[in-house]
Amino acid sequence: MAAYAWPSCPACTEQGEPAAFGPVGTVWSGTVVRIPVPGRTPPFVLAYVDLDDGPRILAHVPGAQAAPTAGSRARLVAPTDSDDLAVELLARVAS
Repeated sequence: MAAYAWPSCPACTEQGEPAAFGPVGTVWSGTVVRIPVPGRTPPFVLAYVDLDDGPRILAHVPGAQAAPTAGSRARLVAPTDSDDLAVELLARVAS
């Protein structure tokens, strides 16, 4: 699975090097989006996940009814039908 492959850094234009990371990480923050967004049907759940040894990603949490709690563990899964990054929750931390 790849997060978006950039041919070069958008800030300095240096060539990037491929990197492997994930697929597991820790939820930094999560929310339920309840307003209409073009191309998406509310409500849907999003989470920022700090991948182990990798970047922080914004991903959909398919099937979730509530926002994941910070500190919960999550794993990258197949992209959504809209080709968005997606994660599944592995262990939820009590709020």
